[in-house]
Amino acid sequence: MITLSKLDYSYPSGDTALSSVTVTVDTGALVGLVGANGSGKSTLMSLMAGLYTPSGGTLSVAGYTSPGDEKAIRAACRMVMQDADLQILGATVEEDLLLGRKRTDESVTKAKAMADRFNLLESWDKSVQTLSWGMKRKLCLAAALLDEPQVLLLDEPFSGLDFPGMREMRKIIVENMQAGLTQIVSSHDLECFVDIVDELAVLDSGCLVLTGPPDTVLDHVISHGVRPPCSWNAGLGVKPWDDAE
Repeated sequence: MITLSKLDYSYPSGDTALSSVTVTVDTGALVGLVGANGSGKSTLMSLMAGLYTPSGGTLSVAGYTSPGDEKAIRAACRMVMQDADLQILGATVEEDLLLGRKRTDESVTKAKAMADRFNLLESWDKSVQTLSWGMKRKLCLAAALLDEPQVLLLDEPFSGLDFPGMREMRKIIVENMQAGLTQIVSSHDLECFVDIVDELAVLDSGCLVLTGPPDTVLDHVISHGVRPPCSWNAGLGVKPWDDAE
């Protein structure tokens, strides 16, 4: 589904953000993209979403290649940014979910069903400014899934969430995985999702330094600014984050 080959990216200032990143993500996989702040996670996700064009190398997403097919990649992917306020454009939940869509009985019914899945239906006609941080994050995710993307990119989806919100986000991600959706989840903290990912991809200063199933890379992440999960540090392996689930 996603192939990155010697991918480079430099900012207009000339500063290098990513260097020679090579990785493959299978269809339906859930990959955790981890690294310390400033390691290049958000930039890499923006490239995979077709928002940026590589400075060097190539990337292929859903059969489309960049440089060249960025528009098609944007149609195949949806990215949910860390800051929901930067992504919400509608004044109400209803308006945001239907923004850019032809209003028909079918589209309204579909949007309401998605709002119901995310426990947003009771806020259907409420101002988005009255929503909590977690509800805003869910609104962005609901809008992304309405487009039925082939790839979902979640940038720091657990940031700012309380414990119930984290549990709900995990549930949503697992449901997407069970439905066969290819997902990339970025985070600087492994604790709340390492047990559900298929593979980890670790960035350090713009370079991909580790890839593989969690139990093959967790012994090495600390040297790249990432804290292993508590269960791993305690010698218990990769344990479910929440036994109540």
